[in-house]
Amino acid sequence: MIQLHHHGATTGVTGSCHELRVTNGAGGQRALLIDCGLFQGAEAGDDGARAERLQIGFDIGPLQALIITHVHIDHVGRLPYLLAAGYRGPILASPASAELLPLVLEDALKVGFTRDQALIQRVLAVLRQRIVAVPFGQWHPVGAEPSFNIRLQRAGHILGSAYVEVDAPTPNGPRRIVFSGDLGAPNTPLLPAPQPPERADTLILESTYGDRRHEDRATRAQRLRAVIEHALHDGGTVLIPAFSIGRTQELLYELEGLFHSHGADGHQPRDTWQRLQVVLDSPLAADFTHGYRRLRQVWDDEAQQRLQQGRHPLAFEQLVTVDSHSDHQHMVNYLAHSRQPAIVIAASGMCAGGRVVNYLKALLGDPRHDILFVGYQAQGTPGRDIQRYGPRGGYVILDGQRYDIRAGVHTIGGYSAHADQRDLINFATGIPTPPANIRLIHGDPGAKQALAGELRRWLPATAVEIP
Repeated sequence: MIQLHHHGATTGVTGSCHELRVTNGAGGQRALLIDCGLFQGAEAGDDGARAERLQIGFDIGPLQALIITHVHIDHVGRLPYLLAAGYRGPILASPASAELLPLVLEDALKVGFTRDQALIQRVLAVLRQRIVAVPFGQWHPVGAEPSFNIRLQRAGHILGSAYVEVDAPTPNGPRRIVFSGDLGAPNTPLLPAPQPPERADTLILESTYGDRRHEDRATRAQRLRAVIEHALHDGGTVLIPAFSIGRTQELLYELEGLFHSHGADGHQPRDTWQRLQVVLDSPLAADFTHGYRRLRQVWDDEAQQRLQQGRHPLAFEQLVTVDSHSDHQHMVNYLAHSRQPAIVIAASGMCAGGRVVNYLKALLGDPRHDILFVGYQAQGTPGRDIQRYGPRGGYVILDGQRYDIRAGVHTIGGYSAHADQRDLINFATGIPTPPANIRLIHGDPGAKQALAGELRRWLPATAVEIP
């Protein structure tokens, strides 16, 4: 008998953690865990750290392996708790994810656990012993015979992201369950688009943007340029709260394209663009950007062409990296009081902490500046409040204090690293034989309901469930 248990991402878009359990005729059980993510925003409780949202509340005894789809914190952030609960099995991930995972968890440990570097290094040493890099497109047996067989396929969401195909043993032969993880949009910079699986009896499908469609790439580039030129005209800052991995690198790639077009040698040269700085103020994002550059052999064809032209999509001339806290504070004060036009990319992506909060406190009250959201803002986060109330001249609470919003507030959905409704439908309908079942996870209730309605229309013989 096959059972699916969801230990997160059923009432919202964070805390992804899904268990596939097989029970044999004698009552013995074996299981796989796909992701073990942290809850964020309102899903994490009023104080952001509700204990029952952090602890591992399920039996880890049957687990044969943990499979990581990608290294965003809402997919891997509870991994230290899983280790603390006694999990001693392998952690399977794509080669790029295997390289990046220790960076993500080192930062998470510093923020959420301890500043004791010796303790952090001991945890990371245990982690590295358990990580198994699994190449894309190759079947990998897990557990004793009859074993699970898993295969990772490119998901196009962030570097190393995968969807997971599992052949689960049953008396009638293997049953294939596909876990989408987070799927990327087809026009995501740097990464190849995901291709649908060749088969799926059951598809576990994300639904983050199941109720909307993104702007096309040309439109979003025009909107990005328009926001930047407001900063150039007013001597202001465009502040972009961005996730350290994925969104930041895609933005840098797109900004390099704009500088290439508008620079002295471009086809639309503009003198003002030469005064514009791009400030990457996130040590973690800088580390990941180095990782992206190191792993450029997996970039898509378009990015490879830029490299062949001698361009540097993630290390261009206008890019300034801020490392130390003192340099960060100096940059905040300088941009708040000067008229130096700048673009600042800072974490965290939902404005729930990190260096972006200091920029928000300094810049929100001045209409010279603009706040640009390019990623999903979960319920209960300051980012969602700024996005919702900022255009009405509202306010936001940061660290217990009210800040009026006079800066411009913009959202460009096309830069989301998530597939939109059309992409999700194409992924599901692209499977040659339609799945018998589709389960929708990782989405707000409205998004899941909207996507379910569309999937039922396109796949009338498929049972679409919302667990």
